Amino acid sequence: MFVSRVLPYLLIASLALVSACSSKDREPDTVSETEVYERAQNQLNRNQWEQAIRSLQLLEEHFPFGVYAEQAQLELIYAYYRSNMMDSVHSAANRFIRLHPQHRNADYAYYMMGMASFTEGRGMFERVLPTDLSLRDPGAARESLAHFSQLLARYPDSVYAADAKQRMLHLRNLLARSEIHVANYYFKRGAYMAATNRGRHVLENYSQSPAVPDALAVMVQGYRLMGMEDLSQQSLRVLRENFPDHPALNAAGEFDFQYAGAGERSWISRLTFGLFDKREPEGFDSRELYDPEYMRDDLRPRPQS
Repeated sequence: MFVSRVLPYLLIASLALVSACSSKDREPDTVSETEVYERAQNQLNRNQWEQAIRSLQLLEEHFPFGVYAEQAQLELIYAYYRSNMMDSVHSAANRFIRLHPQHRNADYAYYMMGMASFTEGRGMFERVLPTDLSLRDPGAARESLAHFSQLLARYPDSVYAADAKQRMLHLRNLLARSEIHVANYYFKRGAYMAATNRGRHVLENYSQSPAVPDALAVMVQGYRLMGMEDLSQQSLRVLRENFPDHPALNAAGEFDFQYAGAGERSWISRLTFGLFDKREPEGFDSRELYDPEYMRDDLRPRPQS
């Protein structure tokens, strides 16, 4: 009896659901391309990113050769970005470049790939509060730098070129500081050659970054610990002449080889190459003195113009 009473209601509910789904599937047959595009524009203007993504995907799926197809693909990239869907940004931007390599707005696709990598891995608080991003995995920074470099190489006069250059400067400084962090870690483990190579890498590849003073200090200390006194003194002369107020130098310009804590290692640290040494290495870090952007991350994503 219960089943016989409930069954009609279940059938009505099922028919209503099928009708709703069918209506949704038929929407492109009853709604014009212009109406779908205008709906997406309203959703974008109201910051309704998820709804806008659905509308733009619908537009691309059912009107692939329509008047608004190319513009919808560009706006879909932006909607993905605002929804923090960085993998989708890369996919959509790559697809747009592949389909429209000569498009007048192809530079925007390159720019947004750079922005996606620039923002990738940053949580909500990291995008708002000052955070030391140089301690993070530098992979995304390198990827972002490559995308922005490609943008400038292909479109040097792009409206996004100036912003890309500013971000590239920030990224280079970030990568240089990351190298110094790694050098400090190698000092802790007693890997002096590896530490020195990191300092030299900064000097050779990021010569305009605020990390250069610490890179020189790393080389002074590293060469000294490896017994290469001539190279250590050569690096010291460059450090003393260009950065006489570096914290590792005393008032007489002499280098304090205990400044970064190298050499102060326990027998356990030596035996395990630093793997079981719980001390955090002080290391070389003169950002407060030489880096005006220290602990700042105000290069916020620029909204689409």
